[in-house]
Amino acid sequence: MSLIGANELKKRLMIVVEGKPCIVVDVTFSSPSARGASMMVKARLRNLLTGEVLDKNMKSSEKFEEADIEKAPANFLYADAGAYYFMDETTYEQFAMPLEKIADIKGYLKENSPVEIVKFNGEPVSIELPQYVDLRVVYTEPARKSDSGSGSGTKLAKLETGIEARVPLYLKEGDSVRINTQTGEAAGRA
Repeated sequence: MSLIGANELKKRLMIVVEGKPCIVVDVTFSSPSARGASMMVKARLRNLLTGEVLDKNMKSSEKFEEADIEKAPANFLYADAGAYYFMDETTYEQFAMPLEKIADIKGYLKENSPVEIVKFNGEPVSIELPQYVDLRVVYTEPARKSDSGSGSGTKLAKLETGIEARVPLYLKEGDSVRINTQTGEAAGRA
């Protein structure tokens, strides 16, 4: 097991905190104003077993174990009111993920989309998305001539999974757009 310093934390990194596997949801670093004081790290972590979110303040010198996990390719099959269902591509077993565990990524999932399952002690505990997903625009305002002069170059669009993203002005309803799953930003036409 390798140890990771608090100053090396980044989004989506999986570490062990108080004996439980957690994924880093967000991390910020702040330098103290006093001389000689160490940098402070504030991390928002999600427990992979329970889905509980915890905010943790720590010194940059603190160390954490990297979580001993295994990953396997999977496909998203369908969703119902309380869970999302996936199939492990290596074992062909189907399993359900409660909505609470994937609430922040559900807007990037559409049927038959490839994902990776994260297993801790052989049990699926989390889902990882590919860096980019292609989603269809279901609603957006038409671009106006005055939009291009404002310099923004983007407009708000509703995508097929229900999420909204800022997309380039030239995209219209029915077009597909490539979305970065880590930032939620459009990366161009799909």
